[in-house]
Amino acid sequence: MGSNVSDSVHPAASDHLPSFITAPGETDVLMIVMGIILVLFVLMIGVLYFRLHALPERFAHNKVQFEIVCVLALLAMFTHRHIFWIAGLLLALIDFPDFSGLLGRIAGSTEKIAAKEPGVEADETAAGAMTITQEREVSPKVEGTLTKMRSVSSRS
Repeated sequence: MGSNVSDSVHPAASDHLPSFITAPGETDVLMIVMGIILVLFVLMIGVLYFRLHALPERFAHNKVQFEIVCVLALLAMFTHRHIFWIAGLLLALIDFPDFSGLLGRIAGSTEKIAAKEPGVEADETAAGAMTITQEREVSPKVEGTLTKMRSVSSRS
């Protein structure tokens, strides 16, 4: 049965066949090339997607802002809700002023003011005003170094 089969071209086919048509039993080179191109294209699209997704993290200015933007980007990636990514991008693009230095100076100044007059009670200006007494309590673990502030009393 197999000896009567010939390798001739079908009589209805044209005389010239394109090069991407392979003979039976041979390797299809075009399919292999297109498979490699498809795999590379999918990898490039994936890299582009992750680079685009990490874009807000590159714009974050300080550590707290960076952490919030990272959480929003992860939420956007795993929930497929684009509003998280947009919120992270907007948050990263806004430069918030640094209030920590100013608040640190205010706290330092307040500590200096409080240390100037220890044990002094505040003036009573109205009935029922609060008085602040400062009592220093020495910790039994470390004598003389660790103190605790205590007592705010109300006068009637």
